[in-house]
Amino acid sequence: MGSCLCVDKNQDPPVVSAGPAGTQPDPAPPPSNPPSRRHTVNGHTSHGERHRHGSGSRWSREPKEKDIDKLVLETLSLIRTLVDNDQEPPLAMVILHKVADCDAGWLNVVKSLIRVIPLEDPLGPAVIALLLDECPLPTKEALMELRGHLNLSQIDSSRNYHKPCQQRNICVVLGCLAEKMAGPSSISLMSSDVLHFLFSHLNPINHPVVILHSIIALEKFAQTSENKVTVSQLLQRMPVHPLEVLQDWSRDPNYSKREVGFCARWCLDNLFVLEGRQFTYEQLDLSRLNVMLNSNDVSEYLKISADGLEARCDASSFESVRCTFQVDTGVWYYEVLIITDGVMQIGWATKESKFLNHDGCGIGDDEFSMAYDGCRQLIWYQAQSESHTHPCWKPGDVLGLLLDVDNQKLVFYLNGDPLPPYRQLFNHARSGFFAAASFMSFQQCEFNFGAKPFKFPPPICFRTFNLHGRLTDEERIILPRQKKLDLLMQVTVKEDSCTLCFDLQANTRLMDCKHAGFCDECALQLEKCPICRQEIRQRILISDAMETSSSEAGSKGGSPKRLS
Repeated sequence: MGSCLCVDKNQDPPVVSAGPAGTQPDPAPPPSNPPSRRHTVNGHTSHGERHRHGSGSRWSREPKEKDIDKLVLETLSLIRTLVDNDQEPPLAMVILHKVADCDAGWLNVVKSLIRVIPLEDPLGPAVIALLLDECPLPTKEALMELRGHLNLSQIDSSRNYHKPCQQRNICVVLGCLAEKMAGPSSISLMSSDVLHFLFSHLNPINHPVVILHSIIALEKFAQTSENKVTVSQLLQRMPVHPLEVLQDWSRDPNYSKREVGFCARWCLDNLFVLEGRQFTYEQLDLSRLNVMLNSNDVSEYLKISADGLEARCDASSFESVRCTFQVDTGVWYYEVLIITDGVMQIGWATKESKFLNHDGCGIGDDEFSMAYDGCRQLIWYQAQSESHTHPCWKPGDVLGLLLDVDNQKLVFYLNGDPLPPYRQLFNHARSGFFAAASFMSFQQCEFNFGAKPFKFPPPICFRTFNLHGRLTDEERIILPRQKKLDLLMQVTVKEDSCTLCFDLQANTRLMDCKHAGFCDECALQLEKCPICRQEIRQRILISDAMETSSSEAGSKGGSPKRLS
């Protein structure tokens, strides 16, 4: 998806004539042609690079409420067109960042996000996350004023925010702030009125989208251990545990409810564990699954269902995963059920394709992968895009993906309708292909590798992953987080083990920085030293270097073995 969409807050936005009160500043015109690379819709910067309140210059006049609302909606409308890393962010976004450089401006931007982001736009929650992530961290005074304005102690929030879309937006804002302010600040943010608001919206009678983002907000608060204990205890004290009720929605024909069910079940397995409750993987018959999403070949924040066929991202990064089965020859086909209609890039990738989730790079962003994007109606290869003729996908649509290795072509289908074949992927890759996908914030889909009948099988002979793949009983189990931690606690690591894989011997030194502690296999996969971030120009086996040193002392000469 490209790298981060960031704004240099040290620079003033271009001089803008604001015009009469309530009118919108003239934005920079959108590009007429799709650029070659793309901004991540959920961009981010490191917190250390963010500017504090009052830094930089201020906009020439204090914007009014209608001005900010228009700037927010303009950002939402243009954000899907930003697909070039070198392309400037929209003028509206630049101005919003400047406005948010003080407490009063930050509050006005947050109020606008809550007030005007619509329920039906698939990029709405992600744009809230993007704008909040790029704004300076709020002060305690700003947070207190926001809480007072929202009046969260009342079940219906405040009189100003009674619509489901506004209640959803409040939950997204709270979740994003909890994620940004992990630690003591997150603990102070999770006050009794915030908890009351989030818990009150877990009732199944509420709008599914509001329930969903209430669960996600609680999950992000629980990233701080003290908050996790508080939320777990409150859930267990309730007469009926709401997540146990909501987990049954995971197969509901209403796709918004299905999202709720997925998140509720995932939280019960991984965060708010109930004593005596069986983990989901213990309740499933996985014996017929021979291919699934690979929980050991996935970026760090992607959620994978217990059956290994459904994936979801609720992080602000661009999360990716490959499947467990590799294909080298023949014709292969799999399908993906679209559950959310936002940005996902779904396709094919080899092992050489890299997941750089914090840089916004995923499937289709290098020469070893190719992907279909049904939200922005693009095909991605080598971080370049071209438009396709399918309509925007929607929940319930089925994406079909055909790979013909022998004839070197890919075909993408939407509900059985094929696009013309694509061949670019075979410029650099001829074998070793995996089904793969990348997910923007708040996106989810389900994979079918052939364990059940396909909805739109192509009219040619093909092979299915599940018929030819093989998994052991152990490989079929995707362990919950706590189970994984318990197993890790039991593992003993040798003192000379690689600090990355903890398996092979640490026998390699990186040059020129001289850092060591890595095995030769892990070292060959590194481009920069994970300790000092210096580019790696050479790798030397330590044992060979030591032998050479001894030889030199004995006047025998020689040189250490270079890995690269």
